[in-house]
Amino acid sequence: MPSEHQQNDARMKPLSPGLSETQAQPHQITGLMVLGFMIAFFAIIVGVNVFMAHAAISTFGGVETASSYHAGQMFERDVAMAKAQDAQHWQVDARITRAADGTTLVDISAHDRAGAPVSGIAASAQFARPTDRRLDRAIEVRQTGPGHFVGNTDLAAGQWDLVIELSRQDERVFRSKNRVVLK
Repeated sequence: MPSEHQQNDARMKPLSPGLSETQAQPHQITGLMVLGFMIAFFAIIVGVNVFMAHAAISTFGGVETASSYHAGQMFERDVAMAKAQDAQHWQVDARITRAADGTTLVDISAHDRAGAPVSGIAASAQFARPTDRRLDRAIEVRQTGPGHFVGNTDLAAGQWDLVIELSRQDERVFRSKNRVVLK
C-alpha cells in the first residue's frame, strides 16, 4: 500500500510535460473550424465589395464628357470660338443674390467694348453642380432690356458652376463658366 506521501505526489504530477493542472490546454484546430473561418473571411470580403460597388454606382452622377473622341474633334472649333469671343471684348457680368426663402436671383448684363448694352442677343443660364450632373439646373432667363437678363431658381447651398451662353440667331457668340459658392 502506498504511503500518504506517495499519494500526494501522484496527485501533484503534471498532466503532460510543461503543463500543470491549473494551465488550460489549447483548443485543437479542426478542419471544420478552418472551413468556417475561410467562409467567414470571404463572406466579409464579398459583402464589403458589394456594398462599395452599390455605393459607387448609386452616387455616380455621370462623366463630364460623354465621348472623349467627339470632344477631341470639337476642340479646334471651341478654340476658334474662344478667340472670336475674346476679339469682341464684351463685358458680361452676373450678380447672384439669395433671398430669405432660398431662391437664387441671377442678374446678367452684357456690354460691348464701348460700354453700350449688347442688343439682339438671347441668353441662357445654367447652374451646374461640379460633383453631380444630376443636380444641374437650367434657369429660365427673360430679357428686361437690351443686354440685360434676369432669372431665378431654387438652389441648395454649396459650390456651383454658373454657365452663361449668349447667342445671336441660334449661334453662340459668348460662353462663360464660373465657379460660385452659395451660402
